[in-house]
Amino acid sequence: MDKPARKKKKLGSFKFASVLFSTTLSLFILGLFGVILIQAKTLTSIIRENIEIQIFLNKNISEADRNKIGKTLESKPYVLNKEGQPVITFISNEEAAKNFLEDTGEDFTRFLDDNPLRDSYTFAVSEEFQTSEQIEEIVTEIKAMNGVFEVTYMSDLIDSINKNLLKVSLVMGAFILILIITVIILINNTIRLALFSQRFLIRSMQLVGATKGFIRRPFLGRSFVFGALAGLLSSGLLYLLIEYAKANIDGFGVLQNNELLLILFGSLILIGAILSLFSTLRAVNKYLNMSLDELY
Repeated sequence: MDKPARKKKKLGSFKFASVLFSTTLSLFILGLFGVILIQAKTLTSIIRENIEIQIFLNKNISEADRNKIGKTLESKPYVLNKEGQPVITFISNEEAAKNFLEDTGEDFTRFLDDNPLRDSYTFAVSEEFQTSEQIEEIVTEIKAMNGVFEVTYMSDLIDSINKNLLKVSLVMGAFILILIITVIILINNTIRLALFSQRFLIRSMQLVGATKGFIRRPFLGRSFVFGALAGLLSSGLLYLLIEYAKANIDGFGVLQNNELLLILFGSLILIGAILSLFSTLRAVNKYLNMSLDELY
């Protein structure tokens, strides 16, 4: 009875399922941390938008001088802009008195002839101007404006935010570095093991006169496609996870940044393709340069 014909190995083929699964899982973990970083960045921006400077104006300031101060502030680069509009609020002394009454329930106008509160401007500081030194310079500049009585801001809060964000950034940066190294090693080892079964086929092709470039080409082409596909699958899984979180976690959608998410998904596809390509190139070159004894 004839033995069944043994299936011939095709040059460039390797275990599809194991490589795709391992690469997808690695990229998914990397992408998951990327999503956390995006959420953290958005949350940081929201926190920083609450860093404000309050400007109290002189009593009996003219409307022209008051408007001039407002126009000057609107033109300053350190004033936060959202959707092309500077984030500046003007509160008159009458409105301030009304707010005081609503907050405290005390009407000081019953025992005071004059409203002691002042007209004021409040503006949010742009993120790139939020160091303690820069804010001090901003305060000094505003104090020099004609009609300004006093400038206040929460210096302790700013110092606390900057220090804590620096610590968090260092920890997350170290974790990202470790994670990236781990993913590179995992994908590299997965592909190296997948190509192990192809080592004798590679040597056979060399013996019949095939050039190294000819042998590499099918391996590199397939690994590039596998890597890109793994990146696409991991991006799809992340998208489903994000949509699930938005539907079940209150406030999660507020921290979502669609532009950064698209960049993340594109990066995962590119990273998957490039890492798979270079890992395959390294593994194939290794087997191409091995002696016959080393192959065994």
